[in-house]
Amino acid sequence: MVLAAAPDTPSLKVRQVGPDAPYLLGAGDELSVHVAEMEQFSVKAFQIDPNGVLHLPVVGNIKAGGMPVEELESAIAAKLRTYVLKPEVTVGVSAFHSQPVSVVGAVNQPGVHQLTGPTRLLEMISSAGGPRNDAGGKVRITRELEWGSLPLGNATTDAGGKWMTADVDLNELTKGREPEQNIFLRPHDVISVDQAQLIYVLGDVNKSGGFPLHSHENLTVLQAIALADGLQRTASPKNARILRKGEEVGPRTEIAVDVKKILAGKADDVGLRPEDVLYIPNSIAHTVAVRSIEMALQVGTGIVIWRR
Repeated sequence: MVLAAAPDTPSLKVRQVGPDAPYLLGAGDELSVHVAEMEQFSVKAFQIDPNGVLHLPVVGNIKAGGMPVEELESAIAAKLRTYVLKPEVTVGVSAFHSQPVSVVGAVNQPGVHQLTGPTRLLEMISSAGGPRNDAGGKVRITRELEWGSLPLGNATTDAGGKWMTADVDLNELTKGREPEQNIFLRPHDVISVDQAQLIYVLGDVNKSGGFPLHSHENLTVLQAIALADGLQRTASPKNARILRKGEEVGPRTEIAVDVKKILAGKADDVGLRPEDVLYIPNSIAHTVAVRSIEMALQVGTGIVIWRR
């Protein structure tokens, strides 16, 4: 993997697309074409074929791929002057299909979304329903170099010089602290929002559920309880347990932890690992229902993930 700037590759034709450039029509786009006093153009939509060609009545075939709408209007009018003295042509895009951007990972509506004009990274993530509550702190962007390089300092290219990738800090992006990371997107960009590692706090706490860890973050038992808005009055903190995954597949290991002593300063706070479950039992039932917790975590039923 090599650094930042795109390599000089003579065989690679880079498409010049600026943020102020008009939308360029492409294969699959559906157009409405209206010509005053010509009933042949009453069809609701004409689609540009895979070769970028638009088939129109009277006009015939016209190469529409790569044209802005205004240029296509002029091209159609020029061909119609054989039949009409001053043709009035109006073209609109009724459906966009030629400039896809894939948004995957921890977003609410992952899938393929279409560019309809100059669009920034944060706009596209919002179009995908925004980050899920379990989204991590990183967004990875992958771009085909024929659409230009990624204007980000940590961008790298693949060995073949066809792709470029870069990472953006999601927290900084959403808070607007580094606006230069909110770059304009290009067709066929792939946006991947990573999923955070979680700490779970379950049982008799005020806000039971999972809590995403920030990058390189370590939490302790007391910090996790604080995220869960503290203990309920019915809790039995001296009988708390940490349920921890092992390296091999199997049931979680139970680690006894006396939260009551930690709160009183009579015992050291205990560090937690990603995917740990801190379980605070009820004072009536001290046993930890490990099996039911395992099933709930696997299925995801009843486990709320809280956005921090």
